Amino acid sequence: MKLIFKKKIIYTLLLGCLLVTAAWLLLGSPIQSPSQYQFTTLKRGNIESIISSSGTLGPVTKIEVGTQVSGTINKVFVDFNDKVTKGEIIAILDSSLLQVAVKEARSGVLKAEAQLEESQASYNRSVLLIEKQLLSEADFLSVKTSFKNAQAMMISAKAALDRAEQNLKYAIIRSPIDGTVTDRSIEEGQTVAASFATPTLFTIAEDLSKMEIKALVDESDIGQIKEGQSVRFTVQAYPEKTFTGKVKQVRVQPTTTANVVNYTVIISAQNDENLLLPGMTATVDFIIESRQDVLLVPNAAFRYQPSESELAQFHKNMQKKIASEGLMPPPLSEGEPPKAPNDMKTLWYVDKTGALLMEPIKIGITDGTNTEVLVSHVSEGQQVISGVSSTLSGSDGAAKAKANTGGPPPPPMM
Repeated sequence: MKLIFKKKIIYTLLLGCLLVTAAWLLLGSPIQSPSQYQFTTLKRGNIESIISSSGTLGPVTKIEVGTQVSGTINKVFVDFNDKVTKGEIIAILDSSLLQVAVKEARSGVLKAEAQLEESQASYNRSVLLIEKQLLSEADFLSVKTSFKNAQAMMISAKAALDRAEQNLKYAIIRSPIDGTVTDRSIEEGQTVAASFATPTLFTIAEDLSKMEIKALVDESDIGQIKEGQSVRFTVQAYPEKTFTGKVKQVRVQPTTTANVVNYTVIISAQNDENLLLPGMTATVDFIIESRQDVLLVPNAAFRYQPSESELAQFHKNMQKKIASEGLMPPPLSEGEPPKAPNDMKTLWYVDKTGALLMEPIKIGITDGTNTEVLVSHVSEGQQVISGVSSTLSGSDGAAKAKANTGGPPPPPMM
């Protein structure tokens, strides 16, 4: 009897295992309960669509002051950060040789004047003789040519004098604008040579209260950048402070680095507090669009999509709702359902009874974290599903939040 009783127990356990296995295979994984979902809340607020970039700060106008003559720096009158005015003397070169060149040019003018006077007198005499036919045409032509050459030599001598005097003036270096000395490349006693190229002695920024940023923008984003657009930027020296500016110019000349095409955007910015310095690196946000006091949904809600078993239950719920309200079910289409427009997304939520429901929404701009809701039946404070907090095993595999493409759900199951 004991043996028969043990066999009955074993048969009963085996039958129970078979029934559980069959139910698991037929029904698949269990449906998520509301407590197993992760939720996020819709709220109202402000949102901006931005494009981020970086660039280098610099003055709006910057002039490199050089010298057109060679020589030794005799005196330097300004230093870094000094304020200068237009025409102010900032350096002087040794002018000894230049003064000698002026004297030589003046002597050349005197010599040319003497030769011109002699040629003038000879020409005047020749004119009288040719009129009385006392001088041949050949001799008169020779005198006339000498007179013309003397005139040319006089012009050349005066030009040489003007050049020597101008070079002497170049020995005095003056500031071409009102501004601030940002760089000084010379010291007293240093020799500068201007034989082939003009050496840079000073760099002067015209007005440091007005700065500009040269930012590089990727070719995929440059189409959204327009002149006059508002810009927000920060610098590492003042990480807690935000500065503002405007797009001044979008340059059409591309810059290619490692097969990446960028375009230079010039941004104007005020520097009334003199906190911004030339050469600083600015982290720039171009404000493409902005909205105030709009309904926002966290982007995490778009990354959730129900599992197959949950979709099956959702279709059953929809069929019951259609039947109870006396509505006509939507026609079934063969193949995959049509893809929703790019400005449409779907939100999933549960009602008071715990049933899984879906709401299509039309979206606006996004800042990468939240998205503007333009048209929908959802409201502020409503909770929508953003994921699941547990992993269930079943025929559908591990239940997890999948990417929500924003397309419509599959047609109701009939």
